[in-house]
Amino acid sequence: MVKKDKKQRAGDDKQKAASRPITENRKARHKFEILDSLECGIALVGSEVKSLRAGKVSLDESYGRVIGDEVFLVGCDIAEYNHAGRMNHESRRQRKLLLHRREIRKFAAQAFEKGLTLVPLKLYFTEGKAKLLLGIGRGRKLFDKREKLKNETMKRDVQRALRRR
Repeated sequence: MVKKDKKQRAGDDKQKAASRPITENRKARHKFEILDSLECGIALVGSEVKSLRAGKVSLDESYGRVIGDEVFLVGCDIAEYNHAGRMNHESRRQRKLLLHRREIRKFAAQAFEKGLTLVPLKLYFTEGKAKLLLGIGRGRKLFDKREKLKNETMKRDVQRALRRR
C-alpha cells in the first residue's frame, strides 16, 4: 500500500468536491422536451446557502422568468434555516440568476418567440458556489409522455433479454 502525501490527498478531495449535487428536478425531463441547457449562478443570502447544504430545497414547481434584462428563478422552495433567527429568508422568493447578457438575450429570445419554458433541471455546488442547470424546453402533450414511457419500457425489456442470453 502506497501512502499519499498531503498535497496528493488535498487534490483528491478537490476532485470529489468539484461538483456536489443538491437536488435534481426529475419531473422536468418527463414534462418537457429539453432542447438546450445552460449552467448559471444563483444569488442567495446566507441562510439559503445553509439550507441548501442541508438539502432542504425543492425545484418541482419552479421555472425561470425573464424580467427586463434579468432572469429570475420563480417558485423554488428553499426551506427556512432553523438557526437563522430573525435574519431568515422567505422560502419562495424570486432569486436572481447570474448570466451574461448575450446568454440572457439568446435564451429570452428562444423562450419568447417559440413559446418555450425556462426549466431548472439541477442544483449543485461547484467549488463552493451554488450553480443551477437551466434548460429550455417545450412542454410535452399527454400522448408524447405515454409514447416516451412506452419506448423506454421497450428498450429496458430488450436490454434484459440480451443480458439473459
